[in-house]
Amino acid sequence: MTITTERTSAGRRTTALARGFLTGGVIGMSPAALVVGTVVESVPLFVAGLVVPLVYGLLLHLAGAPRRARQAAVEPRTALALIGDREAVQGETSDVPVRFELTVAPDDAPPFRVTVTQDVHVADLPDYRPGGVVVVAYPPDRPWRVRIVKRPTPRWEERAAGARLDSAPGAAVVAEPPEGTAAGFVTLLGLVLGAAAVILLFRAELFGPDATALPPATPGPSASSASWTVAVSAESGSVALGAGRSFLDEGELRRAVASLTGGAGTREALSVVVQERLVSVVFAPTGTRGPRFDPRSLPYARIPALVEEARTTLGVPSARTWQLTADRLTGSLTLKVAVTGPGGPASLEADGQGKVVRRTPAR
Repeated sequence: MTITTERTSAGRRTTALARGFLTGGVIGMSPAALVVGTVVESVPLFVAGLVVPLVYGLLLHLAGAPRRARQAAVEPRTALALIGDREAVQGETSDVPVRFELTVAPDDAPPFRVTVTQDVHVADLPDYRPGGVVVVAYPPDRPWRVRIVKRPTPRWEERAAGARLDSAPGAAVVAEPPEGTAAGFVTLLGLVLGAAAVILLFRAELFGPDATALPPATPGPSASSASWTVAVSAESGSVALGAGRSFLDEGELRRAVASLTGGAGTREALSVVVQERLVSVVFAPTGTRGPRFDPRSLPYARIPALVEEARTTLGVPSARTWQLTADRLTGSLTLKVAVTGPGGPASLEADGQGKVVRRTPAR
């Protein structure tokens, strides 16, 4: 049996659901506002797409300040722990993320097992061998947040040097309580509604007649099969995969974009948005200038690795949804991968070659 900490208040669950819905709404609204603002040439809408996420993030940080203060006021508990196993995760610096399986043995409570990931300098890795005893600290109300104390006091260092610990039974596992499927659902609902609200508010400018423009092209055909559905028009195109398939599968995304752009055609795009089973392309209007790019130039081979890195290294355990947005709104081609999960939203950005240039972990 896994040991978890039970939620004590229905009000907290309601607050978490409301926060997830608002977060999803902001994530959906922001790229939609940037794309629609570019298409309809609305500077206020484009600026809103940039400012609203920043303001929301600041408000979210301020709203969480009392909770963080309460948690910081709780004195951490110190204990000895036995290293059962370790696994180093490849890193880009001298500090390597290492996944430890520990048996924590508090002085006044039964021992328990926990899995944590902590950065360790490569020169210090020999000090953390399986079977070794280390000093750890953790909040009493959140025992799954165990951290290895790298420089313990002389008394604890002496205790660790002479201690002999046994592994706790497999049933005595401490884990963070799951948020449940409701949190993921409301976040996804907020994302969809946020994007839809922007499009509906500006549908007249997006899809209405333009007296100064050339006659609109006849919408392209839609193709549907058991494996995917393709819809193409003069302004945009989308491909939806069937059940059991993903755009992270090898070659799927490249084939889907080729079906929308005509393969060897020259249709340029304002943005490409990719989700697990849906890809959408907003095409650049003919005869206008703007931050456009050739969708065929995307680093397709790097996209699955970018999504996996966003899921596993940004502090969002069990990420439930992800979305990749490619555009040139900042001048050069940028890929942004946003993930959501129990830890909140997080994202990373990469350049046109798929090299990560910025990470925004969960708060």
